Amino acid sequence: MRHHTPDDWREVNRARWDERVPLHTASDFYDQDAFRRTRDVIRDFEAAEVGDVTGRSLLHLQCHFGQDTLSWAHRGADRVVGLDFSVPAIEAARELAAEFGYGPDRASFVAADVHDAAEAVPDAAYDIVYTGIGSVNWLPDLVRWAGTAASLVAPGGFLYLAEFHPLCDVLDDKTGSRVSHDYFRLEAWDEDAPGSYTDSGAVTVHNRAVEWQHSLGDVISAVAGSGLRIEFLHEHDMTMFQRFDELRRDDDGFYRFPEGRPRIPLMYSLKATKATKAV
Repeated sequence: MRHHTPDDWREVNRARWDERVPLHTASDFYDQDAFRRTRDVIRDFEAAEVGDVTGRSLLHLQCHFGQDTLSWAHRGADRVVGLDFSVPAIEAARELAAEFGYGPDRASFVAADVHDAAEAVPDAAYDIVYTGIGSVNWLPDLVRWAGTAASLVAPGGFLYLAEFHPLCDVLDDKTGSRVSHDYFRLEAWDEDAPGSYTDSGAVTVHNRAVEWQHSLGDVISAVAGSGLRIEFLHEHDMTMFQRFDELRRDDDGFYRFPEGRPRIPLMYSLKATKATKAV
């Protein structure tokens, strides 16, 4: 059971994300101009693990303003749907989809809480349910989340999740070499921090954030308990930003510890499938 879950956590987080949408769409981090040229920001390891999406339907939960969602459409998905609880994010995603010439039958976006996805999205089930990186830390109840996600996977389809590894949350922020926090923490991280990961110096008003730490065991148990079959769990020695000062950016754009430093998992990914028929 989670402890210290503020009653206003959803409203607090939504206000924070709403305010940061224009910061993110204008940032070098997301580089919308480059995205307009390439229309693809999917990481190589995700593309390899998800496989060919040609002709398939894909639902992206917690899609922010839709770069990943539209990337899957560019890669051949027959229909993509993005869902996020931030109305400004969904409006930005719809504008980008229209700019790319995608009608609602090809790419549609829905503003709703992830727990209400089954009632909010236009289709009963999807070949692929995908959730982007940096999502589950915003949710207090992974069992509820996994049940919702699993209910939207079509028979023979799968859930794919790529995330930052929870081990990173327990290590010291500077070197990533000392255990400084409790891996099994149940209390929410209820903090106040201005700016954003795209611009730490940005002037912002809605600065409170409520997040949760989830162990790898909790994630796996929630997904397995939803009735899906775990196909793989992969742990990766790289991450997408300089989480610790000692990380170095490699030629592939990912950050890793320098040679000679013992490696630890910095990200993980999993795939879980739904049976083609009841057994």
